[in-house]
Amino acid sequence: MENNIETNSVSQREEELSAKRISRYKFLRKILIGFIIISFINLFLSYGIPTPKMYSISKQNRELIIAYEVLSDRIAAMEGKLSDIRHRDQYVYRSLFAVDTFNFAGNFSPYKESKYSSFQGDDYAYLMTKTWKQMDVMTKRLYAQSVSLDELQILAKNKESMSQAIPAIWPIDRTKLEAFYGYGTRRDHPIYHVRKMHRGVDMACDKGGKVYATGDATVELVDIGLRRRGYGHLIVLNHEFGYKTKYAHLGKMYVKSGDHVKRGQIIAEVGSTGGSTGPHLHYEVLFNGRNVNPINYFNKNMSNEEYKALIESARYNTNLESD
Repeated sequence: MENNIETNSVSQREEELSAKRISRYKFLRKILIGFIIISFINLFLSYGIPTPKMYSISKQNRELIIAYEVLSDRIAAMEGKLSDIRHRDQYVYRSLFAVDTFNFAGNFSPYKESKYSSFQGDDYAYLMTKTWKQMDVMTKRLYAQSVSLDELQILAKNKESMSQAIPAIWPIDRTKLEAFYGYGTRRDHPIYHVRKMHRGVDMACDKGGKVYATGDATVELVDIGLRRRGYGHLIVLNHEFGYKTKYAHLGKMYVKSGDHVKRGQIIAEVGSTGGSTGPHLHYEVLFNGRNVNPINYFNKNMSNEEYKALIESARYNTNLESD
């Protein structure tokens, strides 16, 4: 009997312990399930519903994108206004002063891509790079336009003296042209037998023909050159305002470096010195250090009588100054 009672007591205690363990397991399972549910809820709230901080950052990003778009539009508008100014510069103001189109060498070459490398890896790299490139282009154009307008301002102050200095007449008595400026109409060089850029015009004339200064200037260079190559006997005139003229293959030369000459004044005679196969004048016009087409500077509206009168007037004034 006693054994049965003890057996029942042990069995009852084991059942109670088992019930407690099951109760603990159930409690732990509930905690685990609750933790998992809370984690999912937190994950959902983190990515599905922005926090105040994330909302603020997102708002700032949207505002930044709008600011870049507005800036890009304003740059485009300024570029349009700058194009209008450039158009008036080239086709109105410079036409009034009869000067060449302004050229600022290298000003419009783009920056290297490495300049914008610091933007790489950013979510808005494309937007920032595009806007900065626009600003860089406009900055260069603004600088070039500023230099051009400064030049025009100087020309405006010296319009009268400039009108006398610009090379605007034929350098010899009117004749036909043997070779034109550039590549297109130039044959192979008669001595070097290669196709070369012709930086001026060749004018047919008998040996000893008079060569005239095409504008008021200072004699910058008088050079006898090489005997059978190059320019030969050469005179370079500095007309100021960015203009220079060259007179090559000359015979006798009547001026020296530092002399001041007037438009129409005789400075030399036509010859056949240097790289020349016969008597002729090679004539060049340079503007801001660049060769330009001399044909554009000949006064085509001047009659032969007016031209002869100009030459005679220059000759008369030169004689008076030398007396």
